[in-house]
Amino acid sequence: MLRFLVRRTLGALVILLIVSMVTYALFFAIPADPARLYCGKTCTPENLALIRHDMGFDHAWPVQYWNWLTTIFTGGTFNGVHCGAPCFGYSFDKKELVGGILADRFPTTLSLTVGSAVVFLIVGIGTGMLAAHKQGKPADKIASSFSLLASSMQIYVAGPLALWALCYSTDLLELPTYVPITKDPVGWASGLLVPWIVLSLIWTANYTRMTRSSMVEQLSEDYVRTARAKGMSGTSVFMRYAWRGAMGTIVTVFGIDLGVLLGGAIITETTFSLHGLGELAIHSFNDSDLSLLVGVTMVAATLIVFFNIIVDAAYALIDPRIRLA
Repeated sequence: MLRFLVRRTLGALVILLIVSMVTYALFFAIPADPARLYCGKTCTPENLALIRHDMGFDHAWPVQYWNWLTTIFTGGTFNGVHCGAPCFGYSFDKKELVGGILADRFPTTLSLTVGSAVVFLIVGIGTGMLAAHKQGKPADKIASSFSLLASSMQIYVAGPLALWALCYSTDLLELPTYVPITKDPVGWASGLLVPWIVLSLIWTANYTRMTRSSMVEQLSEDYVRTARAKGMSGTSVFMRYAWRGAMGTIVTVFGIDLGVLLGGAIITETTFSLHGLGELAIHSFNDSDLSLLVGVTMVAATLIVFFNIIVDAAYALIDPRIRLA
């Protein structure tokens, strides 16, 4: 296991390096001049040249990328502001260090992602197991019909409907807002409850169908029939053998879905007016803020890689047939 984690960590560093390099290359492929935008309409050629020098845009993009990469480990000074290592640069548009901006927005996106994932995993897997256990019975048909209906919904449709039904019309729940969990745990949960409900409703449908089909498949395996022939109770067979065999597929798909969930933060945060990394990515792109855009991309890529390493390790623990070394 240790060798696997070391190998995956080294591979993750290579992936992050490639992601940052590609982000830099794509940014300079866009016909936009951040220095000119920052300089304003009454910009003179002398001021424009000075601003380009201050922003580091007077070098070729590979040189700029190398400077950004080395600054992460050595730190730097921008507009008289010292940035200690690890330093992700300076946002000339917001006149703040990128690290501080990311630290301010990151908890919102992490809370939104992890909270909704916990909800839809518990509800989706539980409903799928119930449907598989009651295969062919009314509970199975109801769960299957619900998953089919919910899976066709989209966040930009379900979100406004949920806001209207739960917040504006009835005042049953608070409008979505983010409160740090360290300051007010109850306010943190209540402020994100509506997004969690909407996201879990959409994603629960997928996990209900996937859990049911995996469980039904496992229940028809030879080793399950053998366990039943030896006299084990149906509940013991269901929980000890079928459930564990079905979890491998679910865990693998969950690692992929976490990346999709993070990528969808742009739509989710816009729908619920939450100020997280998704909203920040849109603003940094529109403002041609290279340092901030690369910082957001790297945080998202790091989370996706980290989650996938954890998922792969969990898969090995669930299924002993998997040999990682």
